[in-house]
Order: sequence, then C-alpha cells, then structure tokens
Amino acid sequence: MSQQKIRVRFAPSPTGLLHVGNARTALYNWLFARRTGGDFLLRIEDTDVERSDARFESQLYDDLRWLGLDWEEGPHSGQPNDGPCGPYRQSERLEIYRAHTEQLLHEGKAYRCFCTAEQLEAERTAAIAAQQPQVYSGRCRALSDAESARRATAGESFAVRLRIPDAPLRFDDIVRGPVEFAAEAVSDPILVRSGGMPVYNYVVTVDDALMGITHVIRGDDHLSNTPKQVAIYHAFGWPLPRFAHLSTILGPDRTRLSKRHGATSLASFREMGILPEALANYLALLGWGAEGGTRETFTLPELTQAFTLERVTPSPAVFDPQKLHWLNRHYIKQAAPERIATLARPAFVQTGWLPAQTDNAAIEAWFAQVVALFAPSVDQLDQLPQKARFLFALDAQTAAAEPENAAVLATEIAQSVLKDFAARIAALPAPVTPEAFKDVMNAVKAATGAKGKDLFHPVRIALTGAHSGPEFDKVIPLVETGSRLPLPTPVASVQTRAAQSLLQRPSA
Repeated sequence: MSQQKIRVRFAPSPTGLLHVGNARTALYNWLFARRTGGDFLLRIEDTDVERSDARFESQLYDDLRWLGLDWEEGPHSGQPNDGPCGPYRQSERLEIYRAHTEQLLHEGKAYRCFCTAEQLEAERTAAIAAQQPQVYSGRCRALSDAESARRATAGESFAVRLRIPDAPLRFDDIVRGPVEFAAEAVSDPILVRSGGMPVYNYVVTVDDALMGITHVIRGDDHLSNTPKQVAIYHAFGWPLPRFAHLSTILGPDRTRLSKRHGATSLASFREMGILPEALANYLALLGWGAEGGTRETFTLPELTQAFTLERVTPSPAVFDPQKLHWLNRHYIKQAAPERIATLARPAFVQTGWLPAQTDNAAIEAWFAQVVALFAPSVDQLDQLPQKARFLFALDAQTAAAEPENAAVLATEIAQSVLKDFAARIAALPAPVTPEAFKDVMNAVKAATGAKGKDLFHPVRIALTGAHSGPEFDKVIPLVETGSRLPLPTPVASVQTRAAQSLLQRPSA
C-alpha cells in the first residue's frame, strides 16, 4: 500500500445541504491528498432516488469550490467521462454492481434470501424478547443452489446476502487503532434489496475498490459499517484500504451538532458572511492540531504542509461559534478591502441602500470606504448593514428615545451643547470638512464649558444615533460624501443631522 499513489474520496449524498461535519471530512481528505501528492476524488452517492435532488448536487459543487477544494476525478472535473474510473454517480453504476453481485452468487460467497418482511420482523421481535442480538438467523443460508435457483426462476422475491465466514473482522484505524468485530455481530448483511437496489455498504465498497481508494477518511458514524465493508473486500479478494474515522462534532452543549445549535450548513455560513478561509481554518482545528499545539491560524497552503492523519484525535470536537467569529474577524482584517466590499454589497442592495447595478465609480469608491471603516468590528459580513445603518437611516427621535441616549440628552449641558453645535454647523459652507468640524467642536467647548463625554456624547448621538462609535474624523467625510451621491436612500448631511438634533429633547 505504501508504494501506491494515495487516492482518497469524498462521497456525499445529494439529499440536503452540505453541513460542517461533511465539510470537515471533505477538507481532511483534500488536505491528506495534497500533502501526499495524491488524488482527491468526488463521488455522488445518489442511489436514494426519492431523496436525491439535482439542486443539492449543484449546491455541493459550489460549496466545495467556495471552500477552496478541487478534485482530480469526479463530476465536473473537466476530464473525459469525469475521469478514468467514472462514472462517479452511483445511479450510473448499477450495471457494475449487478455484475459483481452475479460474481459473488456464482462463487457461493453470497446467497439469495427469500425471507419476507414479516418473517424478519418476527425474528427481530423474538430476539428482543430473548435479549439476544438482533441479527439475521441465516434461515436461507443453507438453501441448495438448485432450490435457490428454482425459487428465483418461479418469480419469488429475494434479497441477496453476503455469506460471512466464522472469523473476526479486523481492520486498523489510523485514528482509533486496531478494531475488531465478531462475525456474529455482523450477521449476513444484505447486499441487494428485494427490489433490486444495492445497499450503501455494498456499493461504497465496490466503488472504493474499483476506484483504487487507498485511504477511507470519514466520520465515526460509519464505524459500525466498516466490518460489513471489510467482509465485502475479503469476499472479492481485494486489499483493504486504510481507514480513519473522524470524531463527532458536538454543539456547545456537548450534544451532536444539529440545526438547533444554529447554522450548520456551508450555504448558511456563506450567507452570513463567513469567509471561506476562516471556515476552512476552523474546520481543520475541529479534531486536529498542528505539532506544537499552540498555533491557530492557517491558510490552506499552510494547512496542507502541516496536516497529518496521525494528529487527528478520536475525542469529540466542540463547535464554538465564538472561535469561528474570532477567526473570521482575523481574515476580514487581512482581506483586500475591495474583496470585502464586493462580498458585502448584496446585503446593502437588499436593504435598499445601494442600487442593484451602477456604473457610478463615486458610489463604489464611497461604499468601499464605508466597508473599510466598519468591517474590522464585525464577526460576519451580514452585520455590516446594521453597523453602517446610521449613514442611511438615522431616525433622530428614535435615537433620542434609546434609554442610554435619553440619559445623556436629559442633562442641561447636553442641550446647551446641541444648541450651540447646530448653530455653528449651520453657518459653515457645505460640505463640512473634518478640520471645520474640529474647529466647531473647540468653539462649542469654549462657549458651553463642556468637555469629554459631556461634549462629545450629545454630538455623537446627533450624528450617528449612538454615544459611541467610529472617530469623527472618519465619520464626517463618509456622511458628507454620501450626502452628495445619488443613492436610493439619501444620506443626510452633517448640517441636516445637526438641525435635527434640536428635536432630540427627551419628553418630560
């Protein structure tokens, strides 16, 4: 095995959105392939016809590429037939499974099972009553080839079961070490249902073997499937791949991560404005740590150099949204401003504050400055509209009614500051420059005797609707420039805001 080229695969079912657990599995497979110079295959397990949906498959491709993952073989790989081992959709491989089933029946390694659902349920009920394992009794195992063929020819419905030898099923797990299952715990598993559809454990094993998969890296929810798959490998005489079963991802309450914990799909994180490099970095740390154990920020190329399966832990990993947000803030600050502006723009268009389409360079330049000011203070990009809300939708009366603001504005000194400030700002020529604004504030200070928060808090509430926020020398140019742009929602100028501040008197 060590002489073979490493080949790994990610094999999701297109029955829903890609969630973080499967995304981590894809990432670990990809990192392992890239680190070892191997191949990363994408295979679509769509034999569940009723639940499989083409839109989920399309979304899957988008999500993987968004995360930065590509594949050598698989759907949309750009190669003829998607690669040398195609097709890569299980629904297109049914004839392959059928031929292999015939081989197992012919060699006596599988047999037809004519047991009805009622018979199997009766066996299960009896096993429960006797406190015995709920495994198949082997009722049809001893049927002669002639009797089995006769009943099949007569049209009797049957499933196909694998004949499990009376020997333990063993495999070595890179994450968990040696694993062993007793043969009786596996029983004789069904390979093909009575309706003719092959089951998951069968098709995934055939596919992995025929596609030359050397390492099967997947979630530990598949651990109980592995002995059945090992038995299928043995039945065909195929060499076993190396297995690595990844730990479960838990929510903050240490129960299995699910929708009730919040966003779990990559599509949701994309909509929220989590950057792909932040999510990839965070997913890598859910169950793996670099040598040394202290470093927390990695780009994909850095992860590729550092990642090893030997450092993957079998202990459950806890999904911590705060840690993800910390990483996202880190990458937002590092990202090119124009990229962040492009990603944030749809949210501002949706609020009606930016035009859906524009060739106005001044608007785009101004918006880039807006994003550059507020992006470092958000956890995810969909928080930007709320941060910048005062530029587009400042309601003086509502702002004044906020409890903290009302307490500031209720003082006599605050009212004196606002009155003097509004008069001095009104006398300035438009637009108000940061320098002129600073001169006004100095004059208000001298005239009213106010200083510190008594001086600045009332003015900040007047201009932004809050008593804390970005520095005035950054806010003033944004307000004044925005007020002269043809935006769907006009931006009120500093002078307009100052005039409105006189109405911000708390009711008696």
